[in-house]
Amino acid sequence: MTGWNETIQQRSRKVAEWAVGPLAQWGLTPNQLTIVGLLLNAAAGVILSRGRLPTGGIAVLGASAFDLFDGALARVSGRKTRFGAFLDSTVDRYSEALLFFGLLVWHIRISNRIGVFLCYFSLLGSLMVSYTRARAEALDLDCSVGWLQRPERMILLGVGLLCPRPIPTIVLCILAVLSQATVVQRMAHVHRLTGGR
Repeated sequence: MTGWNETIQQRSRKVAEWAVGPLAQWGLTPNQLTIVGLLLNAAAGVILSRGRLPTGGIAVLGASAFDLFDGALARVSGRKTRFGAFLDSTVDRYSEALLFFGLLVWHIRISNRIGVFLCYFSLLGSLMVSYTRARAEALDLDCSVGWLQRPERMILLGVGLLCPRPIPTIVLCILAVLSQATVVQRMAHVHRLTGGR
């Protein structure tokens, strides 16, 4: 599973690096693209909050693909910085939160308590998946393991929203459960690396 994820990510990076060539010539910076990506995710969140799920699914997939561009531009232009990596990671958390918030608002509007519950736990899981990796890396431990990292979550969410009901609700259930399972996987991984000390 991990090897398959790494292959997909490597190919995605190569495509993104090819696509950002013109952007590097226009003088755009990676940090500017990071902010544009945040705005695109905010727009997707607004679409979802209005219940336009298929359109929102397209927006989620488009915004997620765009999220690859800032890192690709940094590599192509030689502008990789520690602050840029920090900004990108931080903005990614806001971007994901905006998407789930949009879905949560929609489920509140239609009085779907199960949907509200699933949105909350999907968001909680996504934040905790990222936090466990960041906390492990602060201890100089590699923790890029688990079933649902951010690319998988966004692809699953975007594709699920394109499907007729009740598929989007089923996808939210999968996200809520597997994101929490990924947190447990990472905790177990760190426990093994540290010997529990």
